[in-house]
Amino acid sequence: MPMQPRLDYVTCASPAGLHRMAYWEWGDPDNDRVLLCAHGLTRTGRDFDELAQTLADDFRVVCPDVAGRGASDWLLNPAFYTVPQYVADMVTLLARLRPATLDWVGTSMGGLIGLALAGTSAMTTTMRANDPRPGACSAELPAHGLRLTRMVLNDVGPRLEIPALGRIGAYVGQPVAFATLAEAVQATRQTAETFGPHTDEQWETFTRRVFRLRDGRWVKHYDLSLAAALAAQNADTYAAGEKLLWQAYDALDCPVLIVHGVQSDLLTAATLTEMLARNPRSSSVEFDGVGHAPTLMTPAQIEPVAAFLRSSLK
Repeated sequence: MPMQPRLDYVTCASPAGLHRMAYWEWGDPDNDRVLLCAHGLTRTGRDFDELAQTLADDFRVVCPDVAGRGASDWLLNPAFYTVPQYVADMVTLLARLRPATLDWVGTSMGGLIGLALAGTSAMTTTMRANDPRPGACSAELPAHGLRLTRMVLNDVGPRLEIPALGRIGAYVGQPVAFATLAEAVQATRQTAETFGPHTDEQWETFTRRVFRLRDGRWVKHYDLSLAAALAAQNADTYAAGEKLLWQAYDALDCPVLIVHGVQSDLLTAATLTEMLARNPRSSSVEFDGVGHAPTLMTPAQIEPVAAFLRSSLK
């Protein structure tokens, strides 16, 4: 039988109240080397099953369903479906996990969460280091703090292309329901065409991760109100966010692997080139015939990511 993950929950807080975030866990629960995998906008933690099975002997692999998705609660106020809220939820999760070392794999939105988390941690460390109060310094950060050992950014960077966001936003809030799984698979093939070629079995697996059988119909697993939070963003919001993300990226002091779908419309070749130039600890791996975003389901995509992460264990 294939290895199966454990499902657990952590209680998080938003300004609207409490919510539970689900997370899928692989490997030895006593392993304090944690690999946290964060998924894309409309996906779930189960997207990382293949990568997690590959690395479960090396890491405690934790794959949360971000709030509003999968097995996690939906937020009472959809206005808080934003990266700052997701970062706060991840901090709550990490406080439970107490990793001695922390590696991060983030696909699309999950990469932005990782960058924002790293930026928040760096700012907190700087503030403590400059705090004039006795004993107030970066050493006060707990042993399970947010310093990253390795970061994998899967087809995402600090600069987001507005047309690509528009393409994604066009289907996020659409209420769809299918009478059969086969119909859901066919629809997924169309909306996720940019993810590249997959076998029929892989497409079915991919679909089962994001559709649920409810009242005899196959429906999306996530809160359709995600679309409202996405639509509330404007050019000024994106410009301010991009500035902060570049600051966080430039400040990363751990090795970074950028996974790039050559045909991606979200992470362009120009942005990739700039990322490699701005951070000397970064490297990249590219997959032709794939757009946004590589699914990390095949050995060809898994192996370079796994080798990069395992290099921190040497």
